[in-house]
Amino acid sequence: MAGLKPQELLIILVILLVLFGGSKLPQLARNLGKAQKEFKDGISEGADENDDTPA
Repeated sequence: MAGLKPQELLIILVILLVLFGGSKLPQLARNLGKAQKEFKDGISEGADENDDTPA
């Protein structure tokens, strides 16, 4: 995961917990997952459109 060591990941998670609180983290993770899925879908749609265009 982008070359993060376990200690660095733990520090990031603690900071997120402090900033957003425990009740907001599941919603934040869910929204991040949805955004990532939409991004991947958009990339694949763009690639499909480029494959369909004649040279």
